Amino acid sequence: MKRSFEPLYEHFHPEEREFVDRALEWIDRAVRRHEKRVTGFLDPRQADIVSSLAAREPEAALLMEGGYEGAERRVAVIAPAYMPPAPEDAGIRLVSVTSEDARFSELKHGDFLGALLGLGLRRDRIGDIHPHPGFCHVMAAGDLAEYIALHLRQVHRVNVTAEIVPLERLQVSEPRLAPLHLSVASMRLDGIVSDVVRMSRAKVVEPIRAGRCRVNWRIVEDPSHQLKVGDVVSLKGFGRFKILQSEGTTRSGRIRLTVGIWQ
Repeated sequence: MKRSFEPLYEHFHPEEREFVDRALEWIDRAVRRHEKRVTGFLDPRQADIVSSLAAREPEAALLMEGGYEGAERRVAVIAPAYMPPAPEDAGIRLVSVTSEDARFSELKHGDFLGALLGLGLRRDRIGDIHPHPGFCHVMAAGDLAEYIALHLRQVHRVNVTAEIVPLERLQVSEPRLAPLHLSVASMRLDGIVSDVVRMSRAKVVEPIRAGRCRVNWRIVEDPSHQLKVGDVVSLKGFGRFKILQSEGTTRSGRIRLTVGIWQ
């Protein structure tokens, strides 16, 4: 696209500008070259950006597909409006990971993700991961599913086997969230993050201001940002958590919260 997009950039964080440029290029190629463009797996914030940009282009059609309804990480299929994309265009395949080792049931989401990244895969080639006691289902980019099935042989020192199975066999797992009960003075971002990661507020302020904190996948640099029930918060290097519920206030006016920490 040749026209200036400087006014458009004002709606996005500076660190998102590179992704915005890529998304604009995807849309432009789909429309001007009359071809379908398939992205890697996008996180919810990236999906929102692509959706908002595609909505500005009446000649573009957009489909978001994660392999199942309610997927967190989804592939965007962008095409000219006259050739609307179908779910199969996303090319998503399902890999099932199993093991005869009893320790397999102790493996967590991060263990599987780490093993997959250890194969040299980029994060955007891997969709949602669904661990179960006896198996794990992994949504993967179609062109890499066979590579995963061939090379994934160990997850956190547990020997495994992997195979491609039909998408219809997918079994979705609920996120494993370890509950943590807090009593906080306010819903400020820095205060709640401080309690969750067990660091002083002074120490968490620096990474927040440096852009290493996200709320609902959007970069937030204001330590005083007010959180609410349902927000998903991540701090780079410390994982992520979700504010599950507010349970009223104490006699001294502090807020009782329950947060869930991703396992």
